Amino acid sequence: MKSFRVVGGGAAMAAVFTTFSTFSIAQSVPPLAYVQPVPPPAVQAVQDHLRTAGAYSGSVDGVWGPDSAAALQRFQAGHQLQVTGQLNQATASALGLDPAALLGTQQATLVAPPPPPEGLRQSSVRSIQSQLRRLGFYNGNVDGVWGASTQTSVEHFQQNRGLQPNGQLNPATIEAMGLTPDSIAYK
Repeated sequence: MKSFRVVGGGAAMAAVFTTFSTFSIAQSVPPLAYVQPVPPPAVQAVQDHLRTAGAYSGSVDGVWGPDSAAALQRFQAGHQLQVTGQLNQATASALGLDPAALLGTQQATLVAPPPPPEGLRQSSVRSIQSQLRRLGFYNGNVDGVWGASTQTSVEHFQQNRGLQPNGQLNPATIEAMGLTPDSIAYK
């Protein structure tokens, strides 16, 4: 499970990659974590995206402080993400940021939204819509038409399940819905 965590004050923002092992519940061993600093331009990108989203009104200065942390939590709460105060993959994606760019380059880039599933059979779209409705993520008509409400429902489902909210019907998303990948057919 990958997540970013703000550590320290001032200009310190770091990414935390957490590896969970199979310790028993009785043991209170904390998870192993690796912390890598995130450069100030990446912090600026996060601040700028939080500002664009209306969650941050502070300076876009590359300094991660209490205002930036509070803005991240407000953004997570306002976008139905788990409010952790950590810039995890789901939050970065919802902000339109590429997590790899935050860690590896001086300039974070926007993530292009995925195209809708082209060539998906109407029966498959109906199955997806029905399952999303049963799970409480879709309120539209089960009509077999992949539209904005179906796309948004898939993204909200993915966010809720800790998957990258990109709207793509990858095997992990399909299986998390309780469907089998071979039940999704293309024309």
